Amino acid sequence: MSDSARWWLAAKLHPGVTLLLLGSLLGAALASFAFPLARGLMFDGLVDGQYWNVITPIFLHFGLMHLVFNCLWLALLGGRVERLYGSMHLLLLVLVSGAISNLIQYSWQGSAYFGGMSGVVYALLGYIWIKGQFVPQPELQLPPGILGFMLIWLLVGMTGVLKLLLGIGVANGAHVGGLLIGMLLGLVFGLVSAARRR
Repeated sequence: MSDSARWWLAAKLHPGVTLLLLGSLLGAALASFAFPLARGLMFDGLVDGQYWNVITPIFLHFGLMHLVFNCLWLALLGGRVERLYGSMHLLLLVLVSGAISNLIQYSWQGSAYFGGMSGVVYALLGYIWIKGQFVPQPELQLPPGILGFMLIWLLVGMTGVLKLLLGIGVANGAHVGGLLIGMLLGLVFGLVSAARRR
């Protein structure tokens, strides 16, 4: 099977993840090459009825590593959710967790200059982790060490050392908010699923 055939098959099996990845690529291109357009996608409070800006920052990525890191985690975690529960389930999780993590990040930082899918990634992590406690499903299980690594990365980001050593700004509010909303959604859906199985 050729590489293009593999990509097409993956896109067909995971249309939700594919849509989110394409949005992230477009957002990264705007942030890198057409920043004035990207500025219009940033969230700077609920002004002038531009309510879509509460979600659009998840697509903005600043730099190649930021984009690659988030896209890999989105494919790994989002792919599991979409495969098991469907595209609409995944996209609703992304919509809710992205909006809430962006609101928390804006409140935390007080500035519109943030973006990226990492709040959603942490929400998916929290969702899979907690839901798996109620309804263990092999397809949803995380590889060993992933949860620990992501939680340690969250704590490292909060220390400010990445900003100090590498000049990397970290959206700590989005990370923490995403993890918490993902855990809450995992709890709700996990309880509902467990009740249905009884």
